[in-house]
Amino acid sequence: MKNPHRQAVDHSKPSRTVSRVVPDPVALKALAHPLRLRMLGMLRVDGPATATQLAVQLGLNSGATSYHLRQLAQYGFIEEAPHASRRDRWWRASHELTSVPASEAEGEALDLDHAFNQAVLSLQVGQMQQALEEYAELPGEWRKASAANDMIIPMTAKQAEALTTQLTDIILEAMRVAPALGEPTPGDMVPFSIMLHAFPYPGRLPHREEDDEP
Repeated sequence: MKNPHRQAVDHSKPSRTVSRVVPDPVALKALAHPLRLRMLGMLRVDGPATATQLAVQLGLNSGATSYHLRQLAQYGFIEEAPHASRRDRWWRASHELTSVPASEAEGEALDLDHAFNQAVLSLQVGQMQQALEEYAELPGEWRKASAANDMIIPMTAKQAEALTTQLTDIILEAMRVAPALGEPTPGDMVPFSIMLHAFPYPGRLPHREEDDEP
């Protein structure tokens, strides 16, 4: 029996390359800021904007947004966008996706990875809360497409890594046949957010159980 969820990917459309950035530790440190992450996301989803436009949407002054935009540009996350208006400086995202491989390092590198994930989690929690508040206003077809699932499976570390890799590949496959973020889309198409969180159930790792023994 075919999985109906896999039919969401239209294989008849030409596949494209999803642009992505893999930041080094220094760039990752600069990105580990909830406001910069939010601004980068806005430029990716909504397309080019000025510091003033972002300031209005975020309830900040343009000086603050200009500073954070310069930091994002310094590390290659955004770039100047060509625009007819020469009075204002327009910015656009340089990539559709930020990829941060799982860190096996210790010390400062691990601290940077933790700080980035903490900033991402803070932003995602806010987005999920807003989505929940808007849920009742969604048309029925979009409520049906939305999900908030929690599934727990006994697995080895290798099995868990294989599963998360497979799930990520499915999402990337859907991205490759979809319009790029920020580009014009048909009227029935909107940015659809998918957040993949996968981790050992808290407090159940073997080494943690041994540490708790007297």
